[in-house]
Amino acid sequence: MKHNMILSASGWRKVFAMSGDEQDKSPLISEEDKALSVIAANVFCEYLKNKSGQENPVIAIGYDTRPTGLSIAGAMLHALVAQNAIIQFSGVTSAPEIMAYAKKLDGFIYISASHNPIGHNGIKFGINDGGVLNGTENAKLVQEFLKRLENDEEVKKEVEFAYNCSSTQLKDVFQSLETSKHNAKKAYHDFIKHTISDSDNKDHQTDFFEMLQTFAAERPIGVVCDFNGSSRASCIDKEFFREQKINFYSINEYEIVHEIIPEAENLIYVAQEMERLQSIGVKDAILGYMPDCDGDRGNIVYWDEKQKKAIILKAQEVFSLSVLAELTYSIWKNGSDSTFKPAVAVNCPTSMRIEEIATTLGAQVFRAEVGEANVVNLAREKRAEGYNVKILGEGSNGGTITYPASVRDPLNTIFAFIKLLLMRDGGLYSIWCKKSGIPYNPDFTLTDVLESLPKYTTTGVSEPRAILKVHSTNQAELKQKFQSVFEAEWNTSPLPQKYALTSYQAVITNGTKETKNIKDFSLSQKGGLKIIFKNKENQDIAFIWMRGSGTEPVFRIMCDVKGDNPQMEKELLEWETKMLEKADK
Repeated sequence: MKHNMILSASGWRKVFAMSGDEQDKSPLISEEDKALSVIAANVFCEYLKNKSGQENPVIAIGYDTRPTGLSIAGAMLHALVAQNAIIQFSGVTSAPEIMAYAKKLDGFIYISASHNPIGHNGIKFGINDGGVLNGTENAKLVQEFLKRLENDEEVKKEVEFAYNCSSTQLKDVFQSLETSKHNAKKAYHDFIKHTISDSDNKDHQTDFFEMLQTFAAERPIGVVCDFNGSSRASCIDKEFFREQKINFYSINEYEIVHEIIPEAENLIYVAQEMERLQSIGVKDAILGYMPDCDGDRGNIVYWDEKQKKAIILKAQEVFSLSVLAELTYSIWKNGSDSTFKPAVAVNCPTSMRIEEIATTLGAQVFRAEVGEANVVNLAREKRAEGYNVKILGEGSNGGTITYPASVRDPLNTIFAFIKLLLMRDGGLYSIWCKKSGIPYNPDFTLTDVLESLPKYTTTGVSEPRAILKVHSTNQAELKQKFQSVFEAEWNTSPLPQKYALTSYQAVITNGTKETKNIKDFSLSQKGGLKIIFKNKENQDIAFIWMRGSGTEPVFRIMCDVKGDNPQMEKELLEWETKMLEKADK
């Protein structure tokens, strides 16, 4: 049986809309896609049986608000019932919610295509460690999935077996949806309190949140959310903010009204709502966010008191502020502990600004290949080595992961900002000012914090110039050809001399491993390749980066430059683009 799915550890994705149109809002899927869903469910269920030793594994299953979600879930539920799994079906569920819920179960299946257009959908698999399966484990599922698709007759038998499952058991699964959803929200609520407070002690959590509530009463904060029909509209967001005495305002709760990806062009709606609220006297509306469809990502808008307008933060700024907040919170909480070794795990194209922030705060930075699972696994490796990795993620897309969570979560991001703003004298920003030698203003705003960050100019991940179409399907070969072009250009292009680039270092990332001083660019294979440029003092002052996407048929590129220097960033990215196009011919 043929398929056209991208089978990444981040999710198995394709256009599930029956028309094949990625913008199609129809809920219908084809019989072939139902069969793919059945085979995927069977493969995962058998994987869980082998891994857990349970004949009846307990599996959470949910989906985001994409139109095809219920149809895919329906096919998978038939398969799981036929396999005698114990099913906790929670319907529309956010990714962080189902992953928190599954911590007490054997595993989960989550139906989502994250930020992709509405006609897309996909499947994420995980066990009970709070995240999706890593690349190695996902590869096992992919191998078995592809093997089964080779035999059309066997696929037909598996589908018939699934749809002959017990109708009584299937009915029971649907009738228990409300209970499962309640349990999922409760598990997530308890987990998010642990994550935000960085404590699993209930008394410590109570003390911490009561402290925040006291500060919020003295200096009110309101949060504005453009749900854009996201699964988070049926999650804990509204109740949780209000529980912490933080006012909550929302728009577009039950309908996807614009593009799903929470990048600048789609954050204008929450910015406009924030400005509307401010214009009618709602002066506490100073933070805003827009989650994507599965609710694991949400970039941020803030109210700039100086300009009197809502400002959309760039992805790298969101991540940098989150890192600053959580590192200083860790210092505030654990700084007197002699065994405290703070560190940050990030993906390869995260801005070098993170190194500057971390160095100022006495923390180390470790880098992995692009992919949430890679960064999560790198953080786990470093914790095993004795590092305190509270904050991690992919700065290139603003994706912040706050330990013990293993997935991005806009609530954790927003509360990092809230901790930063509410904990004043002796708090997080004062720690940053003291460590970086900046005068501390007790009446600081988020604008002041932003202005105190190291200055960098970085290509935005969703900019058209950051996405390159290439003909080559062999990434290692393309990078080898790029190396030849680059080495020739290094000696002839005027750019190195113009920007005082005196030397360079090639760095590759594959999975959780970063390797520096590479002499053969092709060794990066499908991983990330970065060229770091240095000045005459041997300081890193810029980099260009490239990697083929694992979830979309594109080649991603970007540039990061120290300082406020958009012209240098523009010219270096154009240089990279031309060299890649030449190598691709």
